[in-house]
Amino acid sequence: MTHMNEAVLPAGAAVGSPQQPFADRAASAHRAPRHQPAHSAFNWKRSGVRRVLLGALGLVAFVAIWKLAQDSGLGKNGTIPDPFAIPHALAEEWHSGRLASAVESSLIHYVWGLAMGTALGFALGAATALSDTLDRLLGGVVRVLRPIPPLAWVIFAIAWFKISHEGAAFVISIGVFWVNYFTTHAAVRGVDPKYYELARAFQQDGAWKRLRDVTLPAAAPGIFAGVHTGIGAALMALIAAELIGMPGIGQEMNVAAGVGDYGTVAAYMLVISAIYTVFDTFFVRLERLGTQWRPS
Repeated sequence: MTHMNEAVLPAGAAVGSPQQPFADRAASAHRAPRHQPAHSAFNWKRSGVRRVLLGALGLVAFVAIWKLAQDSGLGKNGTIPDPFAIPHALAEEWHSGRLASAVESSLIHYVWGLAMGTALGFALGAATALSDTLDRLLGGVVRVLRPIPPLAWVIFAIAWFKISHEGAAFVISIGVFWVNYFTTHAAVRGVDPKYYELARAFQQDGAWKRLRDVTLPAAAPGIFAGVHTGIGAALMALIAAELIGMPGIGQEMNVAAGVGDYGTVAAYMLVISAIYTVFDTFFVRLERLGTQWRPS
């Protein structure tokens, strides 16, 4: 796609007559406004401040409702923890070493499972989208295996890998695999045929060139959307697997709930949220780099 743009843009971007000097035409095509209106910059800043303030207001309201529910005794037997006690619970878990150990263990499961599921889902999704024969061959297998939830594989994960990082990563990768398989398949199948016609017009006939320069760039937004969704799906599978017995954050939550320490349970839930935020922020920046060729 990048090479095609290089070939097509000059013709489409030409401004004026053919005799007009190239430098003048380039300047005309890429001329930017000299000054940004002051009111536009002010509106942008005001909009950003307003967004931050509204977000902060929403969080304050959420904590207030949480505290009100806790004080009113809505939860049975104190199952709604005090939101203002959570920082203390986090500090206790940190000083005991349990928090760091649980996060380290969960990150090993998470990263390996996310990486394997994403890579395999992307590869097989793209392959079946590009090959009707392979798509038909695997169609029945996909219909049989897709409805099975990742947690159903926990039994086999324990039988094959025991209680280990490998078993947890295996369970997580299954959930992530299907997300990436279907989004990649749909994105590759959805590439506009006109792109392939244009590629042939510029002698981009080789299968590898067509895949590299046309298919993947055109399908990139859909593929990245699948990877983005997989980041959250991996966390859900991770905690579910650990609640059943795999070591990590989920296991610590289960232990805390067993002794009625719901403040610690909520503290670990916030840790999960923080982990997702870090990975999501990193991925959004990566996605922007991978699709920077797209018009803004």
